[in-house]
Amino acid sequence: MFFLFDQIVFSMAALRILSASIEFSAALLMLYFNRVETAFKINCTLALVGPTVLLTTTSLGLVGLASRASPSTMAIILLGVILIFIGVNRI
Repeated sequence: MFFLFDQIVFSMAALRILSASIEFSAALLMLYFNRVETAFKINCTLALVGPTVLLTTTSLGLVGLASRASPSTMAIILLGVILIFIGVNRI
């Protein structure tokens, strides 16, 4: 039996699976090297992956909603995303 997925939903899920694979691989590398300095370097590299995946999946979601949502609803969603990033940067 075949399931047909929305292309945007499938892309968002695939990005999250890729991100999880990268995170899991990084955790295994930290255990393999067993040094705090190396684990810290690996963790710093992961700091680039998380926000990139978040921005990409959010953008894909907004593209998927663009055809279904009114302009005012899209503006509110976009404002919410902007506020999330402002709040994260202030921590």
